[in-house]
Order: sequence, then structure tokens, then C-alpha cells
Amino acid sequence: MTTAVQTQTKDRPWWLTLISGILALIVGGILLWAPAKAKVETYQLVIAVLGIWWLVQGIFDIVAIFIDHSMWAWKLFMGIISIAAGAYILAYPVAAAVVLPRVLVLVLGIWGLMYGAILLFMAFRGGGWGAGILGVLGILLGFALLADYGKLFSGLAMLWSVAVCGVIFGIALIFQAFRQRSAA
Repeated sequence: MTTAVQTQTKDRPWWLTLISGILALIVGGILLWAPAKAKVETYQLVIAVLGIWWLVQGIFDIVAIFIDHSMWAWKLFMGIISIAAGAYILAYPVAAAVVLPRVLVLVLGIWGLMYGAILLFMAFRGGGWGAGILGVLGILLGFALLADYGKLFSGLAMLWSVAVCGVIFGIALIFQAFRQRSAA
């Protein structure tokens, strides 16, 4: 029986999963426990990486149209939106750093609810207890973010949520990497 985490990382090399876990753990740890100056620098780095990731992801979405023609309009739309968002973040990092937490609170809240529901569904379909735990955490994260969205400083909730999730998911990915390595 394959668990949900194994399904997500099945095609990835174990060392890539390990690196992802270590990076998530480091970023989460810095956002939780580092001095304020390091938190600000890490936050600026996260904003820049997010801009680069959206830009590259948008390019990949558009290139995917030529490889797989199904849902080409959706891929084109997502590619254009991703490129525009990534370019905006890279061109105006300070403005993005101010606006992005508020927008991300809403997006991450909705994503947390959907992702948590999917993981819970996978857990009930034989995905393992790990998927169930991550599903409940995702749903709780989603509700916490959406409940805090309309309040002042809701961006702080996003930073704390990213920090906690970074630590939890980092540890989970590190364990998964070693499970992948021993299974291979």
C-alpha cells in the first residue's frame, strides 16, 4: 500500500526530497526563532524566491502547452498570470513584501482547506495515517488563516503559519527521504 506522501515523492530522487526537507526546516526555523534582522532578511529572500518560482513556473506552464495540448487555454492563462505575478514581485519587491502577506493569507487559507480535504480523502482511501495527520493540519491551517484574514496584521498569521509548516513539513520530508532511500 502506498501512502500519500510516498505518492507525492515517488518520482523524485530521495536526495531531492532530503534537500527540500532541510531547506523547509531551515526557513521555518529562521522565521520562528531567529532575531528580527534575520527574519526580515529571510522574508525578503522568500519573497524573491517566490517571484522567481512564479516566473519560471509560468514559463513551464506555457511550454507545457506544446508538449501536452490538453487544457491549453488553462495552461496559457496560468502561465500568463504566473509570469505577471513573478515579474511584479521581482520588479517591486518592497511593495510585494507589504501586499503579498495579505493576499497569501487568503490564498493559503483556501489552499490549506482544499489540500487538507484531499489528504484526508486519500487517508480514508488507504493513504496511511500520515496523510490523515497532514490533512487535519492542513484544514486547521486553512481555517486559522481564513478566520484571521479580515483582521489587522493578518500577514503575521501567514508568517507564523509558514514558519510552523516549514518546520513540520521539513521534518516530514526528511523522514520521507530516508524512507525512500531505504526502499530503493
